[in-house]
Formats: sequence, structure tokens, C-alpha cells
Amino acid sequence: MTSDITNILVCGIGGQGVMTATEILAEAAIAEGHDVKKTEVAGMAQRGGVVTSHLRFGRKVLSPQIEPGTVQVLLGFEGAEALRWSHYLRPDGLALVNTARLVPPVVELGLFEYPDDPTGKMRDAGHRVVAFDAMTIARDLGEIRLGNTVMLGAIADYLPFSPEVLMACIDKRFARKGEKVVDANRQAFAAGREAVAKQMAAAPA
Repeated sequence: MTSDITNILVCGIGGQGVMTATEILAEAAIAEGHDVKKTEVAGMAQRGGVVTSHLRFGRKVLSPQIEPGTVQVLLGFEGAEALRWSHYLRPDGLALVNTARLVPPVVELGLFEYPDDPTGKMRDAGHRVVAFDAMTIARDLGEIRLGNTVMLGAIADYLPFSPEVLMACIDKRFARKGEKVVDANRQAFAAGREAVAKQMAAAPA
């Protein structure tokens, strides 16, 4: 399927920054002159609930809704959620998945069984998956909340514009919080890019 429209699906758990990450991706696409549409679905909007964002951009986008089987990049802030939405990937799509396990309330309530190996199940289904622990990367940088920017770094090399455009939007978002916060986010962004690059380099051809 050829299209000038890029479809990105971002999914995770409330409190992880799924919607903020989608907003920053949208801002970067707008900065590059794209028409942008996005939509959010919060299953349980409070912290800990399931959150999904659809982002579409290109020369002209008529609808924000992504159809299953058309996603170029699935950005999974949480493994089980990435698995749950993996049917949205194109056959040649890519899933970038945080392996840190965050059990959503539907599991704790006994309504949903957490899969043993979400990324393994995705690979078994034929999906191309790059898995990394964004939470540990953020913690090693001294701030767990940097996980959001680690995830943005992870997707930076798989967008139809340069990583510098995305980094500039992150800088702008955090500029008012001071140079120290901007620098921490730059480090997180670089660490996310590096984590994915290492996995890609190690993957069999």
C-alpha cells in the first residue's frame, strides 16, 4: 500500500505520558508542514487506565481514525497494550515497545489476564518488534518521568522527518522549566534512540 499519510498509534497506561508524546509528535509534523489529525481514547482516563492515541499526518488527512492493518509505527509504552493493538500494524510495520511491566487495573480486577511474553507473542504473529526497557533507562538518568522522552527518542529515526525536528519540539515543550530539565530530556531522547539503534544492529538480517 502506498500512501503519503503516516499512521502512528501510541498506546500505554494513564500517567505514562501517552497523550503528551502524541502532542509533541503532532507538533513536529506540523512544523514540517504536514496536515495533522489525532484522536485519543482513554478507556479509564485516570492514572493507571488504558490510553491510546491515533496520529495521522501527510499532505492532506481527512480523518484522525486509523484503520487496522495500516499503522507504520506502533509506539507501545506498555507491552500488553502493544500486543492488544498490534493488529493495527501493517505487514511491514514496526512496533517499538517498552518492556517495563505495568499491570493495568483491568488485570488487577481479574477482567483481563496479563500475557506472559507480550513482545514474544507479537513476534510469533509475524510483527517486527524492537523491545527495550524505557523505565530503567529513565531511572538510570535519575528521573522516572523521563520515560516519555525516552519513547520519543525511540521513534525519532522512524519518522518522515529528521530527529532534530522532534528534539526541537521537546526543547520548546520543556524550555520554561529551565536548562537542567531541557538537558535531562535531551539525554533521555538520545538514550531512547541509542537503545533502539543497538537492538536494530543486533537483529538478524
